[in-house]
Amino acid sequence: QVQLVEPGGGLVQAGGSLRLSCAASGRTLSSYPVAWFRQAPGKEREIVAACSRSSFSTYYADSVKGRFSISRDNAKNTVLLQMNSLKSEDKDVYYCAASEYLIWYSSDSTSYTYWGQGTQVTVSS
Repeated sequence: QVQLVEPGGGLVQAGGSLRLSCAASGRTLSSYPVAWFRQAPGKEREIVAACSRSSFSTYYADSVKGRFSISRDNAKNTVLLQMNSLKSEDKDVYYCAASEYLIWYSSDSTSYTYWGQGTQVTVSS
């Protein structure tokens, strides 16, 4: 079992930056492919970024490519999401996720086994 905890989130002005973290306990997070999803009220959860076990491969949704960066801090058993040039449409609840079964990533949220509790990101214009 892996427990994922996401402290932080927060309020930032459009054009600003925010870094989300997701700390794992129970097992070593580097054993799993990980991803960040986001979800707006009434909408499906959508993938934002993903990172392979080795961190060799990363994936970004077109909407965040060039602005967001996913990385791991293995010493802290943590996955990070650096968000730059934030836009009002980035306002969502963000979730980190890890999968027991995936080899790489999937945009299907049901493919992920473990989830953080979610953290709110608000972007003011």
